[in-house]
Formats: sequence, structure tokens, C-alpha cells
Amino acid sequence: MSAALAAEVLSLLVRRGATVAVAESLTGGLIGATLTTPSGASAAFRGGVIAYATELKAGLLDVPEDLLDREGAVHPEVASAMAAGVRRLTGATYGLAVTGVAGPDPQDGRPVGTVHIAVGGPDGRIWGRDVVLSGSREEIRKSTVREGLDLLRGVLEADVGEHSG
Repeated sequence: MSAALAAEVLSLLVRRGATVAVAESLTGGLIGATLTTPSGASAAFRGGVIAYATELKAGLLDVPEDLLDREGAVHPEVASAMAAGVRRLTGATYGLAVTGVAGPDPQDGRPVGTVHIAVGGPDGRIWGRDVVLSGSREEIRKSTVREGLDLLRGVLEADVGEHSG
């Protein structure tokens, strides 16, 4: 699945002396599994939360209940809150969160393939990516892993660039 991308992300984290934790919904642990595939992952991967049920997003990750009531679980602000929440919970430098609709049916009025990704970083910064993916349920989940790791890689490359030289 995205083993080379995961190895690259882990290498960037290690070079920064940084760590990551994940908050996953539709991927059900695939991002954490992908990040722990390369040897040496423990140098940068803290852990993760699979908050599949909406109430766990509020209870474990401190996603505001009024936001969930108003927008449902599939929303960019929910992904951002999940990313910030998993950072706080695990003490990681970065939190990577995904929420969306893998299918086969729409959820919260959002069509299948709607995915929101967020990376929470130091100083409360949040980077987001909203995508509409196509394919089977499994293809949407795998594409979400790639999109999430790609967003994190971009954040880390930009941060490494800002602090080098």
C-alpha cells in the first residue's frame, strides 16, 4: 500500500526529531498500519485512535459536540479537531486525522468519496485537504491513506525547508 511514502514520512519526522499520531475514522487503522510497516517506525510513530463512531470523536478526541451536531462527522472542521485532539492525547508533534465516507452509502448528507484530512502541528497550526475520491470502498480507503500521508509529507518538507541552513 503506501510503504515507500510511509518510509519517507518517517524519515522526515526522524530528521526533525518529531513524532506523529493518527486519528482515523473511515480508514479504520490503515494509516497506523501503513506507518508501522517500515522498520524503525517506533522512532517517530506515537500511536493512534480509531474513532469510527461519532461519539468517540467527541469523547476521545475532544471534537466539539455542537460541531458534530451541526455538521455531522464528515466535515473539514471535524478533521481539524481530530488532528488537534490526537496530538494532545498522545503528546505527538503532529497529528494526522481523516474523516469521510467510504461507502457504499452516503453519510450525514455527504456523498461517497467525500474525505477531509487534517494535519495538526506545533503552535496549533492546522493544514487541511478536502478530496472527493472514487472507486470501491477499499479503493477509497487506500486512496485516503495515500492522500493523508502525502499531506503530512508536504507539511514536513515545508517545515524542514523553513528550518534548514
